[in-house]
Amino acid sequence: MVARRFVVSGRVQGVGFRWFTMNQAAAEGIAGFVRNLPTGEVEVAAEGEAEAMARFERAIRQGPPRARVDEVVTDTLAPTGRHIGFTARQ
Repeated sequence: MVARRFVVSGRVQGVGFRWFTMNQAAAEGIAGFVRNLPTGEVEVAAEGEAEAMARFERAIRQGPPRARVDEVVTDTLAPTGRHIGFTARQ
């Protein structure tokens, strides 16, 4: 089990990025959350199996068709097991 925090910048708000991220997380069995930041970035906190997390990270580095991902800053976290499912936060 691995956990990561991603801060995604570019054109990532108002283009379905949170919805896309939730769908990718569901497909990979990833738990956590996604939320828009006041800076215009999107924050993703996620934990899951290592191979699933690698596929999930590749997907969010690309984003949905209307998005433009300029940068993804990644932090490694300790898995907590606290998250059940994957949610969008405000």
